[in-house]
Amino acid sequence: MVIMSVDLGLARTGLAVSDEGETFAFPRAVIRERDPERLIRAVCAHAVEYGAGRIVVGLPVNMDGSAGERALTCRALAERIREVSGLETVLRDERLTTVAAYTVLNENNVRGKRRKDVVDAEAACQLLQDYL
Repeated sequence: MVIMSVDLGLARTGLAVSDEGETFAFPRAVIRERDPERLIRAVCAHAVEYGAGRIVVGLPVNMDGSAGERALTCRALAERIREVSGLETVLRDERLTTVAAYTVLNENNVRGKRRKDVVDAEAACQLLQDYL
């Protein structure tokens, strides 16, 4: 089954997908949308496009494991994604995924505007690879 991951952000939301064997994760897209309902519709449209059977949504918990305001917002968005898509939606701790994404981009010498354009999809990829 193809699994899609979502790294929800305030300005940009990264998407990644797995292979059918659920072994490898690949960065796929960045959605630039601030309106929650339009964002949810865009995420669900991508899930259909990619043939996803499950969606993993990053949960931004604090380093001590506590849930802050952003985590509560992500929980609510994940629930709406589940309602709209009809797919199983799983929350996954996303601590340090953006740090890992920057490390991958540094190792591949991705800099400047291109880096800003892909870091959210790479963070979603890190989230999904951890889930797999």
